[in-house]
Amino acid sequence: MAVVVAGEGGLPPGVPAEANASPNMQNSFMDLAKSPNGRKVMLMLGSAAVIAVMIALVLWSQKPEYKVLFSNFSDRDGGAIMSSLQASNVPYKFAEGGGAILVPADKVHEIRLKLAAEGLPKGGGVGFELMENQKLGVSQFLEQVNFQRALEGELARSIQSVGAVQAARVHLAMPKASVFVRDQQKPTASVLLNLRQGRALDQQQVSAIVHLVASSVPELSPKNVTIVDQSGNLLSETNKPAGSNTLDPSQLKYVQELQQSITKRIESIITPIVGANNIRAEATADVDFSTSEQAAEIYKPNQIANSATVRSLQTSESRGNGNGASGVPGALTNQPAPNATAPLTAPPLAADGTPSTATNPPAPGTPAAAAAAAAATAAANSQPTQKDTTTNFEVDKTVRYVQQPMGGLKRLSVAVVVNYKRVVAKDGKVTIAPLSETEKNQITDLVKEAMGYNKDRGDTLNVVNSPFAGVEKDEIVQPPLWERPEVIEMAIQAAKYLAIGIILFMLYRKMLKPMLNKLNPPPPEPLSLEDETAAAVEKMHLEEDGKPMGIQNTYQQNLEAAKELARKDPKVVANIVKSWVGND
Repeated sequence: MAVVVAGEGGLPPGVPAEANASPNMQNSFMDLAKSPNGRKVMLMLGSAAVIAVMIALVLWSQKPEYKVLFSNFSDRDGGAIMSSLQASNVPYKFAEGGGAILVPADKVHEIRLKLAAEGLPKGGGVGFELMENQKLGVSQFLEQVNFQRALEGELARSIQSVGAVQAARVHLAMPKASVFVRDQQKPTASVLLNLRQGRALDQQQVSAIVHLVASSVPELSPKNVTIVDQSGNLLSETNKPAGSNTLDPSQLKYVQELQQSITKRIESIITPIVGANNIRAEATADVDFSTSEQAAEIYKPNQIANSATVRSLQTSESRGNGNGASGVPGALTNQPAPNATAPLTAPPLAADGTPSTATNPPAPGTPAAAAAAAAATAAANSQPTQKDTTTNFEVDKTVRYVQQPMGGLKRLSVAVVVNYKRVVAKDGKVTIAPLSETEKNQITDLVKEAMGYNKDRGDTLNVVNSPFAGVEKDEIVQPPLWERPEVIEMAIQAAKYLAIGIILFMLYRKMLKPMLNKLNPPPPEPLSLEDETAAAVEKMHLEEDGKPMGIQNTYQQNLEAAKELARKDPKVVANIVKSWVGND
């Protein structure tokens, strides 16, 4: 027979006290849970837990939605913004690893305006406010560096005002001034742009930024300004030679705008006739961007003498005395004349060269006298005479300088497609039919007027009437109701509130209400006379061990039992009568 010696606490030796502690605690907890007070405590704790869960659900459903207030800010601006929000008692939280500050969605715009009034955020760069806190005794070099930093910061702020630019940094290289012309250097500038997501700068905006920087720095040429975006793409074409024959992006943009303008004019004038979405037009413009200069000097043919304009006239005339040398020049002419011999017997010659028989001169007025005078005049006119006339006429001269402007339209081609017209029958059935020749000619004439058709220029136009493929709709196709973003967001909010309501209802119905009913049971309903009499009789007939005896169900027996109860326990009978009086 083994003898076991009990240790401390009535436990066998070698058995720790904790081994028996856990079962005892569990038994105590079970006894407490089975007792009426323990049940009440457990019900109260369970009710409190359910109420806490319901309150948490309600608060979670009313939790405000947060949106981004500012992002990508400097640490200094972040601290200033956080201090301002704390002073205004505005709830906030951080996101994206502290790179963004979130505030309630319904207060985003209001808070931004308040912070803007306070000058927040100031941005990463500093401006000319850097020159306000100059210390006494600062060196000239440091003063020049501060001025350059301030100028860079001001330029960066100005560039950030452009809508597509999110952030900008400006670097200026300003060489030191020199008194020698050969040693002078021009300043240069580099600009780094951080564009917003999905945004881009066109060539005109880049050129505007280049000229903005060049105009802000003395002696800075636009060709010395370089602009780069956050992806490392060179935006400013500084190496493009002047007068290059390559197409400029602005020229391509001009052609596109011209074609779009022609297309828009055609569709706007034809749409009222054929209806919306029943016409498609495309235009192709051949634009001449070449430049030419022409200088011409033209001399017209000689004009008619009577219509010519005399510029100058010079006339000279000279006459000899008749004694000069005559005859054929030569050796014979230079010989002395022989001795003169006259035939004394020869009769004188008449005016006509015939021998005259008259020795005396003719009388005046006679034919012979007239003939002699004519002979003398002819002899006088036979003397040598020289006459020179010089006439200068004006010569027509045309000097023309022609410079052809660039961007002239060389040729224009337009294609137009018109849908079949809709015809509604008497029974309401809708059919489609092609346009008549008259309608097609009218549309063609309108398109010619809208596009500025010029046959001499070689313009072409093609109008086609063909049915469009697909279902025609006069309005823009809208997505289904369940695919619209606003409807989806509304459905999500409604589903959230509905789920919260269902959960709260189930918690109340299945857990909270039964617990409350157990903690505070309803008062018992008053019994009728027969029920109370039967209960009293049953109580009276109970045996000592609590087991009921047989109960007599006759009226006389019940009456006797009631009398016996009134004698033994009059308080019960009094309460029954009191309840009857109260009910009546």
